[in-house]
Amino acid sequence: MRIILAEDSSLLRESLTSLLEKMGHDVIATAVDAPGLVSAVEAADCDGGLPDLVVTDVRMPPRNQDDGLQAALEIRRVHGPVPVLVLSQYVADAYAAQLLSGSDGAVGYLLKDRIGRIADFSRALETVASGGTVIDPEMVAHLIAKKTGSPIASLTPREREVLALMAEGLANQAIAQKLVVGDAAVAKHIGNIFAKLGLVPDDGHRRVKAVLLFLDG
Repeated sequence: MRIILAEDSSLLRESLTSLLEKMGHDVIATAVDAPGLVSAVEAADCDGGLPDLVVTDVRMPPRNQDDGLQAALEIRRVHGPVPVLVLSQYVADAYAAQLLSGSDGAVGYLLKDRIGRIADFSRALETVASGGTVIDPEMVAHLIAKKTGSPIASLTPREREVLALMAEGLANQAIAQKLVVGDAAVAKHIGNIFAKLGLVPDDGHRRVKAVLLFLDG
């Protein structure tokens, strides 16, 4: 896939570029700050079309705060639902919530430590690029520990476990393998989750909405 990468650390930027290319992807542009990321996407759109995926650090110059995240949100406002995978040094509920709020998918929030787990990182790239939603497992564990008095509280422990794996971007078959249960059992749990969270069959992107409720609940 065609990827634009934004990372202000030259060492990590070069390492990520090398890793992505070894994985068979084409890094069509890199940026060292938030304005550069926005410009790179605009240039790609004018030249050969929007990238298949934007990968950006949360903290970027010029303010070294959430500039990378804000640049990603601006890109999606201007260019539509460009798939975006945001990388962070640490768990930050507010950043993840801001990224996912109002989204119908094609977004992800991963801790940088996850990059070294090549299979997880590769799966996250593919899931987000194909329109899915990925939340880092450490973020998922953190959120589970906080859930009290939310719609999520109505779920059984097994349903919460299934929803947590959905939040990590796993498809039904992968969830079944992870929990050592049949595909039918997973489908039943997901149906119960949708029902308890009030996501009726004609809701679009029910899977994404369930994950967003998990994050916001």
